[in-house]
Amino acid sequence: MTSPVSYELVDDIGVISIDNPPVNALSQAVRQGIHDAIAAAQQDASKAVLIICDGRTFIAGADITEFGKPPQEPYLPDLCNTIEDSSKLVVAAIHGTALGGGLEVAMSSHYRCAVSGAKVGLPEVKLGLLPGAGGTQRLPRLAGATAALDIMTGGNPIDMEKAATLGIIDHIADGKLREAALAWCRELVQKDAGRRKTRELPVATVADGVLAEYRSTLAKRARGQIAPQKIVDCVEAALTRPFAEGLRIEREKFLECMQSPQSAALRHMFFAEREAAKVRGLSKDTPQRDVNKVGVIGAGTMGSGIAMNFANAGMQVVLLEVNDEALGKGLSIIDRNYQGGVKRGKMSAEHALACRGRISGTTDYESLSDADLVIEAVFENLEIKQEVFATLDAICRQGAILATNTSYQDVDRIAAATTRPQDVIGLHFFSPAHIMKLLEVVRASKTADDVLATCMALAKKIRKTPVVSGVCYGFIGNRMLGHYGREAQLCVIEGATPEQLDGAMEEWGMAMGPLAVFDLAGLDVGYKARQGLPESERGDPRASRVADALVEMNRLGQKTGAGFYRYDPETRRRSSDPEVQALIEREAAALGVERREIDAGEIVDRLLFALVNEGMNILDEGIAQRPGDIDVVYVYGYGFPAWRGGPMHYADAVGLAHVLERVREFEQRFGSENWTPAPLLEKLVATGNTLAEWAKSSSK
Repeated sequence: MTSPVSYELVDDIGVISIDNPPVNALSQAVRQGIHDAIAAAQQDASKAVLIICDGRTFIAGADITEFGKPPQEPYLPDLCNTIEDSSKLVVAAIHGTALGGGLEVAMSSHYRCAVSGAKVGLPEVKLGLLPGAGGTQRLPRLAGATAALDIMTGGNPIDMEKAATLGIIDHIADGKLREAALAWCRELVQKDAGRRKTRELPVATVADGVLAEYRSTLAKRARGQIAPQKIVDCVEAALTRPFAEGLRIEREKFLECMQSPQSAALRHMFFAEREAAKVRGLSKDTPQRDVNKVGVIGAGTMGSGIAMNFANAGMQVVLLEVNDEALGKGLSIIDRNYQGGVKRGKMSAEHALACRGRISGTTDYESLSDADLVIEAVFENLEIKQEVFATLDAICRQGAILATNTSYQDVDRIAAATTRPQDVIGLHFFSPAHIMKLLEVVRASKTADDVLATCMALAKKIRKTPVVSGVCYGFIGNRMLGHYGREAQLCVIEGATPEQLDGAMEEWGMAMGPLAVFDLAGLDVGYKARQGLPESERGDPRASRVADALVEMNRLGQKTGAGFYRYDPETRRRSSDPEVQALIEREAAALGVERREIDAGEIVDRLLFALVNEGMNILDEGIAQRPGDIDVVYVYGYGFPAWRGGPMHYADAVGLAHVLERVREFEQRFGSENWTPAPLLEKLVATGNTLAEWAKSSSK
């Protein structure tokens, strides 16, 4: 088997070339190859050694296929020490990205050069880990403690110019990297630059209180997460301990993170996101339709955000509204969004102007006649949507994809309003649509394979994370959310205050409590959705009593300054409202509910296990392809903490037997109407299987 690492002498420079596509990951074979090449260089006529990569990038991190497996020698920390201990000067030449272990290899080299446009970073925190091959000790010596903390706890890469300013990169190469790097190596040799070991560099001291302030900030920004705080521990060791002692502490903290449930959850999410993009039964060779022009019907907040996604990806977009006034409002939303993006530094003014220039407005359906994809984002009413699709059927060219952004409605019934149901699909964006990553791709019963393949590929082009769902009321996310929301509102009726309820869920790790989320989305959205259902399908009427009363008082949430909470008109900061508490107590009395103390443990279990139980039904019915898909939906669409791994992973983590025990307890206490154990949950507990094991067996 050919090694992915080669070594050759180019005049008096030993060149280590790594070729392990697609991202030159640090597999065991790559580590062994670098180790052997460094050893060979110690014995030959080379005066310096250059580490460089073929393909589109420098080493972009660990080999993900080795995740969860026993480590194999040579271990990366030892390899980095071997590189640094080389008797010959070692230079790392970077293009593309040097991430994680790739940057650790570069930092253990004596010098680093890079081409403009390359990026470096230590993203381990995003997997619940910390750099474990000396990164926490070498980076503070190169860039300083605070910059190192920013890079490691944020996990995002930085560009070459910033890396050079910080001292991570010593030289920015012009022209072709290989030739420029070889020339720089010869220059260093001629200058007798000598070996500069990163570990021997001093760490600049920081002012008293800096680390404590950083810990405090992380406690809020990364609430509940352990890896960021352990990174601070390691940087503190770099500031106060000898290098060898710092490495020992880094290794100890790294193993603690690696063995933690949080890292297991984040690694699960890493793979789940990649799996979600794969559609069972859909061949990789399925042809795709060309999409260059996109029509969006409805210029409200959602439609405007959807339009921006496609314009940002370089496509022409036509935004349609019923009249000029509504269209003008929609286009002004887009203008404000782009202005805000520029102001926050998310995009340049030139890029924003170019994207905005791709969006035009119309009030005439005929303007959509040559569109390749049309997305309907109108009022959440089945009859209105069917009318829109009948119109599109008459106007749009044959082969155009017709998509609905419905959050709840039956995509098959919408498709039936056309003569081409094979061209109809659901594309459920999440608000704000130009920011939120999740896209539920709803495959109707007659959706053509090439339509599905096209939309999955399009999702990536517009930088969304797609998850395929079957057709049912609410699809994956909102169907489960109905059960979560039901228990939230029942807990409030039964005795919890809005603050207690949201506080319990936020303390557990949710980005926002459910009632705060309802206020953010607009209480009228759920109200209108319920009104559109037959009474028999509206669920437990007690659950919506308070929310419905708030809507009828015109307390619609943040947009009216009041919902379950009051909101400051300037800051949007929420505050408790005695009027809401009085309303809750009146409604409880009207229902004959004797209010009681409800502890945080009951709140968390009722809300989360309601999600899990319904998720089990969704899996059993084939609405979701796999448990990980549900986890991706909830992490990217509903603020579920990634470090908990999504609701289905969380169920495995706490134990399905425990989940079933609690569901049965709630069934006895609150009735089977809301708490019937899912058959799949009972089956898995009876057979002693986990969801992860079930998913593996069902995918075969």
